[in-house]
Amino acid sequence: MYSEVVLEHFNNPHHAGVIEDADGVGEVGNPTCGDMMTFYIKVRDDVIEDIKFQTFGCVAAIAVSSMVSDLAKGKSLAEARKITKKAVAEALGGLPANKMHCSNLGADALALAIDNYQEKQAARRPEHSPQ
Repeated sequence: MYSEVVLEHFNNPHHAGVIEDADGVGEVGNPTCGDMMTFYIKVRDDVIEDIKFQTFGCVAAIAVSSMVSDLAKGKSLAEARKITKKAVAEALGGLPANKMHCSNLGADALALAIDNYQEKQAARRPEHSPQ
């Protein structure tokens, strides 16, 4: 049912954990299936320097979180934002049709973490008044 890549990421997830002083945090959940994902990012010079995740869910949800973190680490925010559910599923060697929603959750949680970071950065910038 699952590819070897999916099983490898499930059994040995990459970047699992929490970044206590994260620059951005994104959390998503699917009440239908019960999957919950939280991504934490550290950003330096608009590049994702570190990324961690916490996922409560099925084999696919954990594998997706691990793969998203692999795909995003070291990428610019713009590049990371382009990570799609299709790219995640392809990198995992495919997902069963009934588990494709998990790849949506991973891409969505990463995008929310990037949004959270950018909102924090915007709030820190002084307002420029017209001259």
